[in-house]
Amino acid sequence: MLEALQIECQRGDQRLFQGLNFCLNAGELLFLQGNNGAGKTSLLRMLCGLSEPVSGEIRWRGENIRRMNERFRGELCYLGHQNAIKEDLTPLENLMVSTRLHDETLDEDAALKALVEVGLSGRAELACRYLSQGQKRRVALARFAQEKRPLWILDEPFVALDTQATRWLSQVIGAHVERGGLVVLTSHQAIDIPAGRIHPLFLG
Repeated sequence: MLEALQIECQRGDQRLFQGLNFCLNAGELLFLQGNNGAGKTSLLRMLCGLSEPVSGEIRWRGENIRRMNERFRGELCYLGHQNAIKEDLTPLENLMVSTRLHDETLDEDAALKALVEVGLSGRAELACRYLSQGQKRRVALARFAQEKRPLWILDEPFVALDTQATRWLSQVIGAHVERGGLVVLTSHQAIDIPAGRIHPLFLG
């Protein structure tokens, strides 16, 4: 369970939101919406423990995430605006490195299968600097084909994706929710995710 209790966010002298509360349980998705500058990315960073609210508390499984440290990060998968891939490495190398950085194991056959699923067939051995923006985004998303951590926090995951990749990602997110996972995501576009318990939250 992920809880936000009386969260306040301020940027400079401007208060973006205050008194924000929500509770997300297993098998639920929170669809965060709002205009540019409303504080969506700021809230996601707070939920990941990357920044702190001015006031309020964020809890995971009933415990303040600040006290959990590595225990919380071990159950979290975060995707930000940046793809966080190395341009000189291939998609296959990026995927293998990413799993090792998260203390996970992934054999090469499974990694290649994930790249095919995300639409990068024939691109696994090509340096990422030669890929389009949409293909680079797919490299960053390929790990979700094998991702088992319960909490996914995704900042504009559908950016630069074509129709096929958007459909694939929607199915992956929906399957995660159906398995009892939790998802918080932002998107400027309408989402069509095959999951029953989707809760909208509008900022601003």
